[in-house]
Amino acid sequence: MTVPLTADAQESGLIGDGVADDRPALQELVDALGDATAADGRPRTVRVPAGRYVIRDRPVLWRSGVSLVGAGRGATCFELSNPGAPTRPVPLAWFTTAQHGAGRERHLADVTFAHFEIDGLRVRTEEYDVLAKGLGLQYVLRGRFTDLYVHDTAATGFGCDFLQDTVVEGVLTERCGRQDPGEDMGGAGIGIGVGGWGPVERLAVTDCTARGNGTNGIFLELQQDDWVPPRGIRITSCHTEDNRYGISDWGADGLLVTGCTMLGNHVAGFDVSAQGTTNVGGRGGLVTGCVIDANTGDGIALGNTPGPYGFHGNRVGNNGRYGYWEHNLAGGDQEPATDIVLESNDIHDNALDGIRVDAPLHEPAFLGNRIRGNGRRAAPRTGGGGEGVHCGPLSLTDERADWLPGGHRGKELAVGTGSEQDDVTAVVVDNTTTELTLAPVRPGAGTAWSGGTPGPGAGYRLPDCPAPRAGLTAAAAVTHPYVQGNRVRDDGHPRTQVHAVWIAPEATWTGGRVSGNDFGGNASASTRFDSAPSGGRWRDNAA
Repeated sequence: MTVPLTADAQESGLIGDGVADDRPALQELVDALGDATAADGRPRTVRVPAGRYVIRDRPVLWRSGVSLVGAGRGATCFELSNPGAPTRPVPLAWFTTAQHGAGRERHLADVTFAHFEIDGLRVRTEEYDVLAKGLGLQYVLRGRFTDLYVHDTAATGFGCDFLQDTVVEGVLTERCGRQDPGEDMGGAGIGIGVGGWGPVERLAVTDCTARGNGTNGIFLELQQDDWVPPRGIRITSCHTEDNRYGISDWGADGLLVTGCTMLGNHVAGFDVSAQGTTNVGGRGGLVTGCVIDANTGDGIALGNTPGPYGFHGNRVGNNGRYGYWEHNLAGGDQEPATDIVLESNDIHDNALDGIRVDAPLHEPAFLGNRIRGNGRRAAPRTGGGGEGVHCGPLSLTDERADWLPGGHRGKELAVGTGSEQDDVTAVVVDNTTTELTLAPVRPGAGTAWSGGTPGPGAGYRLPDCPAPRAGLTAAAAVTHPYVQGNRVRDDGHPRTQVHAVWIAPEATWTGGRVSGNDFGGNASASTRFDSAPSGGRWRDNAA
């Protein structure tokens, strides 16, 4: 019997009526095409007409050389569900090392997944299971994933690992990680494990969007701590919004992130740290030409890396804490990060310091940056209640207030009836003179409140502002820094960036050069040395 190179799914027994279980027919078809490909070496394609195809209680075990192509997002939809198997995750397609022996010598080759939707809303496991993905494939060679819409999965939406000579493009993931309680790192929009192919993995992730996912929008994670962090991975022209983290590098080497937007994420827009399963941070990466704006926490959070890492030509503004935060998490690499470069970035209007160094740096370079108008969290402690106070799902308004615009950015708002134990809290994203805009209680949520929206007249409190707030703060050991050609100032009314440079009492600043900078126009003295710099050269800095 001759097996065609292209098979029509409905002609092969799939129904697509949203009721019948189409998994058995799809599995039979994938096996038939997979056997034929193994016999003659010619890849096959399953074409799936418009319809809603139910994949119930078991995933489809995928085969090498078999592609799945639909009629477009919203036209061809695979609905995942597990009513008869509450302990079993049900991705659409899976092929993994643990379950199926996937590896370099037993991989999926020449597969395309394109032009369809995956709806994971009806999968619910008794406990959170990282395998409850939309797609869960490992060891893919010459793969292409394009024009996919994956949403509402219990764990990661696109969760494929070890992708060699592969392109992931035009993938939209929304509200994935639905069962992730916020403490597990698997509930991402796009999560890609790396390192399985060795020191080089040739992978491009481009024009993807990740919105409202439980942990990361897009992340890369080294899967074994004794593997070499791989080079060759690019993330370009992607958008991440309202995730816990926007884009994270948890173990790649030389990751290129270009032309991306990271907006409104809850912890950080871009993250390098030991958060991954192997506690290995990325190194050698470059982040260029990105907009990292209005994240509830930090714009860029970097730590647990030996370095180097470079940030060039990015706009990092309006974030709820620091524009750039150097710090280390417990359990990961604690050695000083070497050759961290911030060059030609616009770091502006962040709530606290523009650049904050809380972990050791060796030979960092801060060159030609515009660090302006930071320290926006300058409004004093306040509170209220009664007439004129009312709350919306993502707001609190006090008609009698006269707040400093942006002055409460990043603060924790407490609302209650007088007893602090009964208070509910929310985080302020921004504010006008009378209205606070609040962050959703978790990624993908439509409300800032863990219970119901507080009623009219509810009492509220906002804490005081911290001080000082500087353009560049060193609160750790900094050796041989090069700080040249930066413009660190505040032209706002009032000025909220207190100093251009603050060396905190716990810091050491040794050697290096600080020259040719413009430190004038801040709210107070241009520099504050609670720990005096040692050695090096400070010259030609305008104050």
